[in-house]
Amino acid sequence: MQLIPISKPSITPKEIAYVTDAVQSGWVSSLGKYINLFEKQFAHYCNTQYALTTTSGTTALHLALISLGIKAGDEVIIPDFTFVATANAVKYTGATVVTVDIEADTLCIDPKAIEAAITPKTKAIIPVHVYGHPANMPAINNIALKHDLFVIEDAAEAHGAMINGKKVGTFGDCAIFSFYGNKIITTGEGGMITTNNQALYERMHYLRDHAMTQDKRYFHTEVGFNYRMTNLQAALGLAQLERIDEIISNKAQIFTWYQQELGNIAQLQLNRTANWAKNVYWMVCLEIAGCSEVDRNQLMIKLKEHGIDTRPYFYPISDMPMYQHTNTPVTHDIYQCGINLPSYFDLTQRKIELISQTLVKIVFD
Repeated sequence: MQLIPISKPSITPKEIAYVTDAVQSGWVSSLGKYINLFEKQFAHYCNTQYALTTTSGTTALHLALISLGIKAGDEVIIPDFTFVATANAVKYTGATVVTVDIEADTLCIDPKAIEAAITPKTKAIIPVHVYGHPANMPAINNIALKHDLFVIEDAAEAHGAMINGKKVGTFGDCAIFSFYGNKIITTGEGGMITTNNQALYERMHYLRDHAMTQDKRYFHTEVGFNYRMTNLQAALGLAQLERIDEIISNKAQIFTWYQQELGNIAQLQLNRTANWAKNVYWMVCLEIAGCSEVDRNQLMIKLKEHGIDTRPYFYPISDMPMYQHTNTPVTHDIYQCGINLPSYFDLTQRKIELISQTLVKIVFD
């Protein structure tokens, strides 16, 4: 029995040709034409002035935080429902992670919870566009403006998502994206920062390459980082970016097929989308009413026995031993009953019918 995976990248002759060209050029490390092309085209796609490649979404977030001056003694507000990298990047700076609750409908950070968590030590907010649905950035930006806070969009899972027709990656002081192998588009490992702030871009560009001065090679004025993407990765990323509309369109079709199969079952809830948002459905989400964490885990085991891979919703950050526990009832209720279903690019309607029928039989028999 062949396993239906939760995710796999879509690699076509275009990606192979670009990466082969990068290899044959001899520029296989952090110099080469594809890095500049990828950055330029990604900025154009997001409609920002600047884009800067990095080694991962996590290092992109760390680089952005450091470049904004976030340090020990500061507090940074994040959603309790996110991948741990969001919290870890804050921790790397020495700042304190403050987790707050999410909205049940969007699974994204609740603006009201942000406002309630602000203290004199708060310096930044990191809204996460989780599973492909954007956070309510207009409301979040109003709060940030009122309290003079930085905003860093964590768009690791939401390439191409929109708010009122405007792409994510353009709403904060800067935004970060991930190109891990399961993301909307991939470079294997890699990340990107977008911004319209020239001074911030120049600061991030400088620190990304060991903080080496431009006028005096191999002279460094402060501690920097090696967060540079390779030309090989950028070649793969550029080819993927040229196909992103096709990829996002397929994601929407996959969700529609799941909706046809599961959308009318009262106990099951698929991804919800706010009327102001374009959801890119990075992961198809399924919540099962009344399901406990134990029930959910058993369901995933049974689906695996039938050749269907799934993954659980993110655990609350505040439940992890290295972070402070907070009262986030929506997060703590929703994570137990949620799973992600297979949602890769070339998943067929027939396989979605099989997944759905198998799931319904296990849940309701």
